[in-house]
Amino acid sequence: MGRSVVLEHDGAVAIVRLNRPEARNALSLEMSAELDEVLRGILHDPAVRCLVLTGTGEAFCAGGDIRAMQDLDPASVRRYLKQVHGWMAPLIGTGKPVVTAVNGPAVGAGLALALVGDIRLAVPAAMFQSAFLAIGAIPDLGTAFLLPRIVGLGRARELILTNRAVGAEEARVMGLVTEVVPSEELMTRALEYAHRLASGPSVSIALAKALLHRAFESSLEQVLELEALSQATAFSTADFREGVQAFLEKRSPRFQGN
Repeated sequence: MGRSVVLEHDGAVAIVRLNRPEARNALSLEMSAELDEVLRGILHDPAVRCLVLTGTGEAFCAGGDIRAMQDLDPASVRRYLKQVHGWMAPLIGTGKPVVTAVNGPAVGAGLALALVGDIRLAVPAAMFQSAFLAIGAIPDLGTAFLLPRIVGLGRARELILTNRAVGAEEARVMGLVTEVVPSEELMTRALEYAHRLASGPSVSIALAKALLHRAFESSLEQVLELEALSQATAFSTADFREGVQAFLEKRSPRFQGN
């Protein structure tokens, strides 16, 4: 049996592909362990400056593998989620830009994985659904953290509590998706975004992501203090000096990520 997570590299871009098409890329214990292994490597690799997450086959991710989890007792559930959180939290918090290329339905845990993207692309056949309450579970993998930050608290409540499925175009209108892309163009478009982000000022990108991350949890004064500290750091980078020089010389900057 092949790996349930496939890692590819395209220059400074790492492509992580969920690879259980026979199970619609449902998140199994094996897949979770492989994601842990793969993500630990690329999130700490300075040569990787952007990450693309997508699925194999007709689904992005159909959620958790319910058959494998139905007999878990409460202690086992906590151990399992602690393991999952071990890779999901760093993925949510990474300073590297993330592009999610949603090639089909993203349900339950798959919705959470789709939401990780700073840029979220979807094919017309994509569908987004919380699904947790439909089986008597609650949103996990950070869904309750990510969804209201993207679509607002009111819309997040509606989607989670009603379990309503959302098509790709409606998802774009509500801001859940950045862009709807024809299926045959999905990876080309995802890599266009990814290489654009990978060629950017990596330190400043990471600082900007951290500032946005904290903005929902901090007072105005705290955000402004973090902004000042972050800007001081950004001004000290070689990329900032290159950006200013390029502006003065009326040319495109050549950022090196430091």
